[in-house]
Amino acid sequence: MSLIVQKFGGTSVANADRLKNVARIVTDTYKKGNSVVVVVSAQGDTTDDLIKKAAEINENPSSREMDVLLSSGEQISMSLLAMAIQKLGFPVVSLTGWQAGFSTKPEHGNARITKINTSRLKRELESKKIVIVAGFQGLNKFDDITTLGRGGSDTSAVAISAALHADLCQIYTDVDGVYTADPRLVKNAIKLDEISFDEMLELATLGAQVLHNRSVEMAKRYNINLEVLSSLENVPGTKVKEKIKMEKLLIRGVTRDDDIARIALLNIPDEPGFAYRIFSLMGKHNINVDIILQSIGRDSTKDISFTVPIDQMDLATNVLEKEKSSIGMGEIQVSDSVSKVSVVGAGMQSNPGVAAKLFEALFDAEINIHMISTSEIKISVLIDKKDSARAVDVIHEKFFD
Repeated sequence: MSLIVQKFGGTSVANADRLKNVARIVTDTYKKGNSVVVVVSAQGDTTDDLIKKAAEINENPSSREMDVLLSSGEQISMSLLAMAIQKLGFPVVSLTGWQAGFSTKPEHGNARITKINTSRLKRELESKKIVIVAGFQGLNKFDDITTLGRGGSDTSAVAISAALHADLCQIYTDVDGVYTADPRLVKNAIKLDEISFDEMLELATLGAQVLHNRSVEMAKRYNINLEVLSSLENVPGTKVKEKIKMEKLLIRGVTRDDDIARIALLNIPDEPGFAYRIFSLMGKHNINVDIILQSIGRDSTKDISFTVPIDQMDLATNVLEKEKSSIGMGEIQVSDSVSKVSVVGAGMQSNPGVAAKLFEALFDAEINIHMISTSEIKISVLIDKKDSARAVDVIHEKFFD
């Protein structure tokens, strides 16, 4: 008998028919003699709808009350799925994140899991019940509800898999695996049979919406047997693992992130320690900085440009404006009309010319590059947002045609 953790995203539980379909998938797994823990997200656009409802009442609500509100979406999903499974005649119990033992750090909106007390989960499994857990949520040391950030249900599922030493963690989505690009946008996207943790982590961090990046990080740390597959089609998915069979692919995927902003600091002093002052300020306010570009000094001044998530653009700008005079900054320019397009693949480590091929694709399409960032297994470019979809197409065609 195996212990299997199954996570179902918002589209998989979006309505009554899809909830009944999920109930069949879960009970089919249970009927094979497996113990089953199910983690669910909020239905469809529920989280976005709740955010809109909050804005109708208060344009600047506290993060604590937002977590209380947003956590209710997953609780609706878990109870409705439990009812669907009950109707099929199977023993089942639904648990909130805190009933399932999730403890988190104090921060609201993007809390980190500190531990899981598995006693309740184990007790329910020992009584032969299917256990359904509301993803995306936990309880901090002040007994306040916290949420794990958008996509956090993936992390909930992987965390349970690690805590219970599950044999398999299955992430069910509306696509049947991990593709070389978003198959809903790129018609010739290729499904991968397997992908390494490192490659998947880069893709998730760079905008691919298949898995939450923290879930991949955790799966790699605990070597979780992870699989991405479709809740709508009964076909094999993509296995995410430490070591994969090498294929003749230079890159594993092309992805884009339109939810970023570029901040440029112009005519700043060309002196030691200035970059430290800027980015320690960003770190102090928990602002995530990605691509960084510094110009060559001239006339005792230089420019520094960097990108931040678009939802942190205003915060970053306000922090910089507030400290502008004390630090000695010049002009601050902000743009949210940019996009980050990336290629990822372990194969580029041993194959020179990947960057040239990427730049050639963009040159042929007359797409201008503003900034470039590289690592051993990825290359990212910052371009105009209006060109991002076309850029993914031409880069994918260059590598996978």
